[in-house]
Amino acid sequence: MSRTFSGTSSLLTNLMAFGASEVSGKATRLLVVVAISRTLSAENVGYAAAALAVGEVLKSLTENGIGQRIIAAHKDNLEAICHSAHRLFWGYCVGLTLIQMALGLGLHFAGQTTVGALVGLMAIEYLFMPAGLVQVALAMREDRLKRVAIISAAQVSGANLIAVALAFTWASPLVLILPRVLTAPIWLVAVRHLRPWQRNSKAPLAPLPPFLTYGLPVTGIELVKALRLHADKIVVGALLGPKALGIYFLAFNAGLSLATSFCAALSIVLFPHLCQEADQHAALRRTVKLSLACILPFVLLQCLFAPIYVPMLLGAKWAHIAPTVSVLCLAALPLTIWTAVAASLRVSGRPKVEFIVTLILTIALVISAIIAAPYGLGTMATAYVITTTTILLAAALPHLLKPSPQELRKV
Repeated sequence: MSRTFSGTSSLLTNLMAFGASEVSGKATRLLVVVAISRTLSAENVGYAAAALAVGEVLKSLTENGIGQRIIAAHKDNLEAICHSAHRLFWGYCVGLTLIQMALGLGLHFAGQTTVGALVGLMAIEYLFMPAGLVQVALAMREDRLKRVAIISAAQVSGANLIAVALAFTWASPLVLILPRVLTAPIWLVAVRHLRPWQRNSKAPLAPLPPFLTYGLPVTGIELVKALRLHADKIVVGALLGPKALGIYFLAFNAGLSLATSFCAALSIVLFPHLCQEADQHAALRRTVKLSLACILPFVLLQCLFAPIYVPMLLGAKWAHIAPTVSVLCLAALPLTIWTAVAASLRVSGRPKVEFIVTLILTIALVISAIIAAPYGLGTMATAYVITTTTILLAAALPHLLKPSPQELRKV
């Protein structure tokens, strides 16, 4: 019992730390939304939203399971795994920089000059990542999650505050992109100071096949997850134009910021927590109950008071998106449940199951967005919530209700 309580307490502490980090990021992100809603046209917001959607889809490829291999490594193999991971991180990030810059150039020649320039600029951020990713994984392995959370919060909040300052002095879609590049060096310096590590050239290299066997499904999952989060925005931009996309972007940020923040924090802290649990199934159930207890009151309040806070924060001209925001808030609950189940699947070596579910959800969301788009953004938001809830609960509940091996032995 004391071990269970200690594990739950540790999870809650780390979840609160990363939750606070994500909330601080989203709080300052809300300031950005307020600033751009009052200074930029919906069309300019749409251009930036399109670039961010493309950039986030490509950035998901950096979530490739390499860091999780470091976290879960046996101490005898740790140095070799870090050595190989360091090389892989550099290969991934340099490759992504070139791919994204080429994509930006292609968009420029295709007539999307503004979006192409923004996409190309965002690629510079990748060049700062590989020199600090091994250090982040080692810090998380050593349970320094609160410090990692503080660094993450400082970078995200700093970028958002720069964006706010730029928005009131320079009405350009660039204000949503440039701060990400400017704050990347701050993150790098901070994580290298948090957990110093230097590559030992004499250390052996760990075999690559285990990285690929584990990492390819994880990369696929993260790519599909990014498509799940942003493909509907691409559909809106393609079918309804940049102005409609700008409105949709603001509605999503006002409605789903809390959910995405909480799920991001949960996914970060839950993997190392479950790795240390003897009965992972019981720990998963406790986590789901705890997570829902944490987020449910906020979701209900956000849903009920959207008609008040949306025009208050964004301005009276945006009051018409309040019902859309209220609907989108409800997606937080199935997303929270599935985030916990997905972490359990990764710990048990079954990331392919998560990949299949996420792929099905992504395809369903794209189809629902295409069907609902002609009927307006409110209908699209309702279709998003219904589709997400149906598929994620259908995938998560059998896993949660299945008895654990320990429970079967008791029978």
